[in-house]
Amino acid sequence: MVFSSALFLLIFLPAFLIAYHIVPNWFKNILCLLFSIIFYAWGAPKFLFLVLLSTILTFFLVKGLHKEILKPRKRLLLTAAVGVNLGLLLYFKYANFFVENLNSFLSALGFNHIAWTAVALPVGISFFTFQSLTYAVDVYRGVHAPLKRLTDYMLYILMFPQMIAGPIVRFNTIADQIVKRSASAEDRLAGFYRFGIGLAKKVLIANVMGEVADNVMAMDYASINSSTAWLGILAYTYQIYFDFSGYSDMAIGIGRMIGFRFPENFNNPYVSGSITEFWRRWHITLGAWMKDYLYIPLGGNRVKSKTRLYFNLGFVFLISGLWHGASWNFVLWGAFHGAFLILDRIFLLKLLDRIGKYPSVLITFFLAIMGWVLFRVENFDDALIYYQRLFAFDFGSPLLHEYPRFFLMLPFAVLFSWVTLTKFGLKFQSVFFYEKLNTSKSILMFVLILLLIIISLASITSSGFNPFIYFRF
Repeated sequence: MVFSSALFLLIFLPAFLIAYHIVPNWFKNILCLLFSIIFYAWGAPKFLFLVLLSTILTFFLVKGLHKEILKPRKRLLLTAAVGVNLGLLLYFKYANFFVENLNSFLSALGFNHIAWTAVALPVGISFFTFQSLTYAVDVYRGVHAPLKRLTDYMLYILMFPQMIAGPIVRFNTIADQIVKRSASAEDRLAGFYRFGIGLAKKVLIANVMGEVADNVMAMDYASINSSTAWLGILAYTYQIYFDFSGYSDMAIGIGRMIGFRFPENFNNPYVSGSITEFWRRWHITLGAWMKDYLYIPLGGNRVKSKTRLYFNLGFVFLISGLWHGASWNFVLWGAFHGAFLILDRIFLLKLLDRIGKYPSVLITFFLAIMGWVLFRVENFDDALIYYQRLFAFDFGSPLLHEYPRFFLMLPFAVLFSWVTLTKFGLKFQSVFFYEKLNTSKSILMFVLILLLIIISLASITSSGFNPFIYFRF
């Protein structure tokens, strides 16, 4: 079940919201947990038992860790909790990758392949694993006491608005909200606005961009002209942004409607003036997680050696790339971004600062597009061919007549991803994200968002193309 499905929009979400606001406060968490279990079981029933078992085991390991006085025993329990969750992630997400590469190596040496049955990937495993790890580490560090009730912890891990594709909600930022929270009328209205905007971004922009991207990426790269190559990667550039940020908006909106304040996950990344800034704006919760739980423990910026600093940056972004998927193209994408982060430290930031804001933004956007080629094209040889076609300067017809909806929605994609380059754009965005509107503006916004939801629902029911990119990660 995905947020942009008729089943979710017309049945699941209304039923949940009505029930949630009817039941007494003491039952709200239980109700939310039950709906979350149904939500997950609908899409991945065979993995539900595994997720529940790992969640229960982690809860009791961390509970024991918190009560333990002796440091060696605390570390042992922390190791066990981290090991359980990382072990599941490594097995389900990376076992196939490891065996495939090992077999390639053995084949090159003339040995027989290892027999292996491919492992299916549980939906959302990367997201709920990272949240489980933050719970164990935050309690071990003394940042926050563990939750007293198993059901509360299960809700933290399984909460359906953000379980499948984030944002990654760190335990210490939401622990108190799980135990006690309230949703005012303003919260519910703001959440409704945010959900509607996210749904429109996903359905009306990302789906249109994605259809074109998929069509182009399915072609024989060696035979396409430069116009078509640029059309395909530009479509994917906007698809992945509006797909993922739209999902995050919907998750944040649903959370707001029931009293949760989930962290922001995107902040107009395509207006960044450097790759360093891009990663402060793109998938913010992943970047923050990598910084606090990997980069800083490695020494972060405190290391005296620049070589070690550059190693830390490169290593973290290799892991970030691998987090996205068990494939070499994701590793290369992480290395690509890590390399530019290092170059930023060496000289690029000073250079970009000298040439001015707008040229810096255009250069960074171009670099982001080049990175998306590695992200989208899984085979490295194919990626090289795609790069060649981009710069072959063979600008024939990009088959404009086949994609009328794309060229209709492209100006909106550009507008809503670049609008904050100006002060007027920042004010314009703040209106759409509900910053203390007066009564007349609130009514206008409500009508506008309701209209967007109706149009989005009509688009969903009339089209069979409705993917969610980050579900696979």
